Amino acid sequence: MLASVAELSWRLAVILCVPVIFVQFFDTLGWRFAFLRESVAFSALVSSRLAGEAFNLITPTAALGGEAVKAWLLRERAPIEATLSSVIVAKTTITIGQGLFLLVGIAVAWSTILNGSALLHGMLWLLAVETIALALFVLVQTRGMLGWTGRLLERLGVSPGHGRATLGRVDDALGQFYRTAPRRLALSIAFHFVAWLLGSVETWLILKFLGVEVSLATATVIEAFGTAIRVATFLIPASLGALEGGFVAIFLALGLSAPTAISFSLVRRIREVAWIAIGLVAFALTRSPERRAT
Repeated sequence: MLASVAELSWRLAVILCVPVIFVQFFDTLGWRFAFLRESVAFSALVSSRLAGEAFNLITPTAALGGEAVKAWLLRERAPIEATLSSVIVAKTTITIGQGLFLLVGIAVAWSTILNGSALLHGMLWLLAVETIALALFVLVQTRGMLGWTGRLLERLGVSPGHGRATLGRVDDALGQFYRTAPRRLALSIAFHFVAWLLGSVETWLILKFLGVEVSLATATVIEAFGTAIRVATFLIPASLGALEGGFVAIFLALGLSAPTAISFSLVRRIREVAWIAIGLVAFALTRSPERRAT
């Protein structure tokens, strides 16, 4: 397995750079349209997103710690209620995009040997649970989610102090976004969905470079089901171990070998580590406008 990865040679550089750059571009566009108004430069969104996603992967914060990092890095570029609400909306739209991508994967899998399999049924149940959870998440966002949280903390003896007013403004910004910006909401979902689809191209490319010929449809099933496993195991940093086991199960169900699944997972982890490093560098280099001016 390590030998097959080593044989990638220059192809590994292609995997590390080419597909993921486009994924990052479209995901950043998805976040840009999660703002009610154009208020932050695209380059600032890119660097903040890279840093935030790195923290999401390396910290045991249920993929939420990085969202706070994103908002914090933009603290002097836009009002706090705008950045926090955009992060919440973008987390919603990227998950909706993933759900749509999983639906595509299930539809494609229906015409393969996975039809009627336990794996396909499991993905159907996972899609149903995810749909219900997303619907509830959007509902609470439009019903003053953060204000309710602040009141709950007060009842528990934890006073948010001046932060309660901020939470109220974020709630207002969320409500205004969902009421008045359906076009931006749709574009945010669409760009994130395109980013998920591009993951299928990366999967196909990795397998091709590993010497395994699969169709783009098969690569789409692998990628869609893999993203579903990552979502289901979001409490585990980077879904370490769980994702690898999931890929082995998916590959075996599709008639591919376990060593191929492990080699594929290893390449994916190498790419992930490389972009975590890039994200941490972006975090270290990010400065407020005032600090750059001094």
